[in-house]
Amino acid sequence: MVSEVLPCYVVCDVSFSMTDHIDEVNAGMREFRGVVHADRRATAQIRLCVVVFAERPLVVQPLLPALDPAEPIRPRQESGSDFGSAFTLVHATIERDVKSLKTQRIRVRRPMLFFISDGRATDRGWPQALARLCATSSCPEMIAFGFGAVDQPALDRIGTSRVFLGRDGVRLGLALASSVARTVLRPEHV
Repeated sequence: MVSEVLPCYVVCDVSFSMTDHIDEVNAGMREFRGVVHADRRATAQIRLCVVVFAERPLVVQPLLPALDPAEPIRPRQESGSDFGSAFTLVHATIERDVKSLKTQRIRVRRPMLFFISDGRATDRGWPQALARLCATSSCPEMIAFGFGAVDQPALDRIGTSRVFLGRDGVRLGLALASSVARTVLRPEHV
């Protein structure tokens, strides 16, 4: 029985503009799972939930052990990137997941949220949705990863813990693994 869990939420922009980056996102997810697989403690503790968004958000993988097989992330033929609705959905998802884990008498570490996008928000209300997420007792540690010509000020605002940029040569899988390394992974696996 697992006594402690680190819930990780990957929130990925899948709008039309992300089409050229989706293969790299899926490769990064596989690389992250490989790193988790190399460390037994991580295998037992890390849970992963995947939320995709464009004009609307969707949970495509509920919170499961990080090694459970997942469907590849696919782009949508939608031009909008509604950050606010993504933050609202992940806020409700984290609250539900943390409550469920605690009901099972599992100790929950502070959740981590990995926000992945290549562009700019198409909704104006996203800062308020982000503020509501961060104002809760289960506020996640926020890490942002940007592909291409990102809105750097927006990513800096979202990634309060860290911001990674693909244009700097950082691989998504390494960014994910290094972010959880401080909490669960042994340094030799990163």
